[in-house]
Amino acid sequence: MRVAGFALIVLGLVLLLAGGLGIGFDRQKTVLEVGGLKATATERTTIPYSPILGVISLVGGIVLLVGARRQGGVA
Repeated sequence: MRVAGFALIVLGLVLLLAGGLGIGFDRQKTVLEVGGLKATATERTTIPYSPILGVISLVGGIVLLVGARRQGGVA
């Protein structure tokens, strides 16, 4: 339980501190199509990690550590 608690706390802190990180992908978009000619543009889209996930992970880790301490520290 302690190891999982520490891991969740570290994960939560990383997600909160690196809030600008996210999953990015490129998407091709047709801008203009005239006859046989086609103009495309590449659009970069990023889905940021939610700070809510970091808070949930951090709170979950704290709950696991407190629960392990109340049970007498049994891992």
